[in-house]
Formats: sequence, structure tokens, C-alpha cells
Amino acid sequence: MFDYAITRRPCAALGQGLTTAALGAPDHTLALRQHEAYVQALRACGLEVLVLEPVADHPDAHFVEDCAVLLPEVAVVTRPGALARRGEVASVAEVLPGDRPLARIEAPGTLEGGDVLVVGRQVLIGISERSNRAGAAQLGAIVASHGYAWTAVPLAAGLHLKSSVNLLTAELLLVTAAFAERPELAGWRRLVVPADEDYAANSLRINEQLLVPGGFPATEALLCQQGFATVVLDTSEMRKMDGGLTCLSLRTIRL
Repeated sequence: MFDYAITRRPCAALGQGLTTAALGAPDHTLALRQHEAYVQALRACGLEVLVLEPVADHPDAHFVEDCAVLLPEVAVVTRPGALARRGEVASVAEVLPGDRPLARIEAPGTLEGGDVLVVGRQVLIGISERSNRAGAAQLGAIVASHGYAWTAVPLAAGLHLKSSVNLLTAELLLVTAAFAERPELAGWRRLVVPADEDYAANSLRINEQLLVPGGFPATEALLCQQGFATVVLDTSEMRKMDGGLTCLSLRTIRL
């Protein structure tokens, strides 16, 4: 259960951010509308939402999830693998909840929050182009000191772990076909998104609601069949910049 989230509005230069999507340039006005709808959805789920102002010289800064990992026991400030994004971290670190200890990922480790999935007392840490083994080991040591188990999950493709794997329940994960048989996920049941809808694996469970990206009807139907209460949000402009629903917020429970 969450009761608090941190987000940031996209800046006018968001189209200058990092992307491999090849889906065209994002529309800033539309991106702002989509972000506001996202914030309202979080509030409708019962969260208090802190909305940070855009950062003009950091076009990816609205993807705040990559700058920290929040657990009830500790807040971890990350060290993004993308050099251009490291300047985003300080302003996020300043507004993290002060009700828990603060830890940091240090060089040579790199870690982005999009590679970290917390499922109960287990933390899955993606090894990707953005998060290296040194960063994963540092985070693993931090969470282990607070009673969590952790597992490294090497990625063959995809930007972040949560591009392909996300929480539905403590026992069930939403995954792409490429992750359906991964041994690191053997402890959970897996619901596989339909063919050609891999992007929809980046859905976000918020308390009793499941936020899902618009434009993926087969995945939405599958989730509804499983009994999930879905909230469909348009993320077209975020997708153009390799972003999705999980990327746009840091979520936690305040102590």
C-alpha cells in the first residue's frame, strides 16, 4: 500500500532526452496533459502527490523513478548509468522522505530505479546498460541489511527490468514473453502480456487499482479477466522517450 508519491512535470525540451523508440518527437503540451492525468490517477488511488517543477537542462528528469529506490526502512539515492542523467539526482534526493535513513550508490556502481522491482521482502535488480553488477551488489547489501532478499536479473534486451516485469500481486507478476520462463522468477506465477503488446508489461499497481497504458486492448482484457480494476492512461508521449507508467513517480508509504 502506498500513500505518497513524488513526480515531476516534463520540461519543454523533453524531446532532447535519451530514447531508442524511433516513434517521433514528443508533443510537450500533450505530454503535460498526460502527466496531469497520471497525477490525478495517483491521487484517486489515495496518494498525496508532490509535483516537482520541470528542469530545463535535464530533459529526462520527469522519469523520477530512476533517481531513487524507496523502501519503508531506507531511501537509496541512485547513480544513473546514463551520464547525462546524473544531474537529476540531487534535486530528487532533497525531497525524499526524511523519516528513514538515506543510503547512496557509489562509483563504480551504477543503478537506475527502473531496474528495481520490490515484491514483498524480495528485491529483483536488473543488470542492464544502465545498472551494473557493482550497483546491484551495493543495493543488494543495503536491502539485505534491512531483512530483504535480493536477486540479480541480467537483461538481454530492453531498457530496464520494469520494461518487462512488474508486480500484480505478491504472488503474480506481469511479464513479457521473453521473461516468462526466466529462472530468477521461478518463485512467482507469471501472467504474460499478449504478442505485440510488450510495452503494456509496464503497468503499475497502486493499492487497489492497476494503471495500464492505453492502446493495448488485449492486455487490458486479460487483466480484467483476472479480476484487476484497471485505469487506462495515455502514455504516448512518454513512450516516445522510452518511458512508461512506473518511470513517472517514486511511490512509498510514509512512516
